[in-house]
Amino acid sequence: MAVLDDLSGFEFEDVMEDVFRNLGYENVRQADRTADEGRDVIMEEVVDGTRRAIIVECKHTGTVGRPVVQKLHSAIATFDFDGPKRGIVVTTGRFTNPAQEYADRLQQNDDPHPIELLDGEDLREIADEIGLDLYNGRIEILCDETLRPYDPAADVDAPVMEAFRDIENIEAADLPDPHSSVTFRPVVAVTADTNAVFETSVGVIHRINDRTRFVAHAERGQPQVVDEDVGTLVTENLHATVDLDAEQFGEVFDDVEERRFGQTQTEYKEWAVERLQQHHTTTVTYTGDNNVTYNKTCEPNRSDISVQSIEPVYLPEVRQTTELQEYTYPYEYYAAGPSRVTAEDGIHRCVHCDTSGGDETYTYCPNCGAIACTSHIKTERLEGEPVCTGCAVTERFALKTKYFYDEENLEAFREEYAAMPLHEKAMENKWLAGGSVVATLLVVVGLLAAVGAM
Repeated sequence: MAVLDDLSGFEFEDVMEDVFRNLGYENVRQADRTADEGRDVIMEEVVDGTRRAIIVECKHTGTVGRPVVQKLHSAIATFDFDGPKRGIVVTTGRFTNPAQEYADRLQQNDDPHPIELLDGEDLREIADEIGLDLYNGRIEILCDETLRPYDPAADVDAPVMEAFRDIENIEAADLPDPHSSVTFRPVVAVTADTNAVFETSVGVIHRINDRTRFVAHAERGQPQVVDEDVGTLVTENLHATVDLDAEQFGEVFDDVEERRFGQTQTEYKEWAVERLQQHHTTTVTYTGDNNVTYNKTCEPNRSDISVQSIEPVYLPEVRQTTELQEYTYPYEYYAAGPSRVTAEDGIHRCVHCDTSGGDETYTYCPNCGAIACTSHIKTERLEGEPVCTGCAVTERFALKTKYFYDEENLEAFREEYAAMPLHEKAMENKWLAGGSVVATLLVVVGLLAAVGAM
């Protein structure tokens, strides 16, 4: 049976490590290749509340005989584990009748260390289940689970309405329905253990015992670790996924797009190991037996890093755009039901400058649809409503600039201004009017002082 023929024995072990991890086994790792002792992959399972160790022998060969099964049985018996143990022999080929009979006898006699045999045909069934490409040895990412793209207890437009809530001079009832699109972006949540000890002649100088969990974008190209808040959004909601039903979501969103996983699970595992090697590499300073100070770079080996799980899931990226007259306001976020992380907030941003963020005050200009900061919002002179500096028509009255919605309003105020008595005209520039009063008072005081001195 020509299955996985191009892989070496070690590469076959790598593939089987991923296979068992995908089948739900825990703490899956490979034994030290330099001292195999008949154990290629070691993992654990929990059955009826009891944790059990499983020792796996991988044979990338055409036929597996009874001696291989017997050797594994002995290896199980000597394996140091505080609890029940069992074994698995997996091969790309087939088992001889004596090998099958030996394994069957262990089962029938209720042996404390039973052994399960998985041949090439079994491997084909497993491949169909988890997406293993038998001819290149890669675990293809098969995923139909996504975080919820919206809160089912609220309207899909609720996040946008909430974002507009603190924009002054506009009510929710005045807002049009935004255009809503969702892109389901593939991500993987990786959990890995790093255990390494670095020794010199003076003893242990550095030790790593760390469990790391991170989330990475998994589209085409090099995987990229997501921002911390996005990673938290994913890991805290992995228990609450739903089926990615594009047709169903198409009834809620205007546009639905599903991206593909860009690499195989094996490639993500290799990338994760390399990243953790770099992350944990450090330089340690220590004093030798001769009282000389040394610097040593401590880099964990690949065998020191065990990827416990690679959990694929789709992360909804929702983009909602609201059209207000001349302007379009995007609001983009990663969603997980009622929880979300904002990626772009085009609502809390002045259209006339770089001012942005939720700590500023923004006001809506009904004349052109602009949302502007306090520096670019003025009061329209004729109607007393906000108008932005981008669309306002201006003219100076009493040496002060006035702002108007349009030429018609400006012309109306010109006529009004022309009919004003002088003191009202002066009040169009309160600073100027106030300065004139102060100046007049000073003149009067000066005259009175001069009269008193005569």
